Amino acid sequence: MVVKIGAEFFLVLEAAHYKPGKGQALVRTRLKNFKTGQVFEKNLKADEPIERPYFERRDAVYLYRTGESYVFMDSSTYEQHAFSREFVGNASDLLKENTDVALLVVDGEILGVELPNFLTLKVVEAPPGIRGDTATGGTKNVKVETGASIQVPLFVQEGDFIQIDTRTREYVKRVG
Repeated sequence: MVVKIGAEFFLVLEAAHYKPGKGQALVRTRLKNFKTGQVFEKNLKADEPIERPYFERRDAVYLYRTGESYVFMDSSTYEQHAFSREFVGNASDLLKENTDVALLVVDGEILGVELPNFLTLKVVEAPPGIRGDTATGGTKNVKVETGASIQVPLFVQEGDFIQIDTRTREYVKRVG
């Protein structure tokens, strides 16, 4: 859900109704500011005015990167849009060409890019996992085809395909 508080637009990541023993009911939320990308918690009172603007997700495809810009194509209109790394978000280094994404549009204005929850990427650099080396929890740092570094279990090797959760940047499973 997208809400407008004051002049800013926020994506609601979590919301939970809370009724203390005494006093007014609250809604505890985790909000993400579209402009800054900052995620924070905010308690909203029951009578606090918030606006729900018209919001839609448009299918798009990540095409390529040029300098510091990431170019996406709207799948319905075939329009191309170039966005900065800050606009795309902290998972921009997980994007590879031809990845399906969603453009978050509020009142006709593109406010953000939403990556799929899971991506499958190839491991291009992986140090060897040494048996018995579990002092660090049994993980190692590998580099995937997009250049991102991900913590994975010791059994993952170079050439493997792994699934990554783009929201948390964590290893999910080995694929294939």
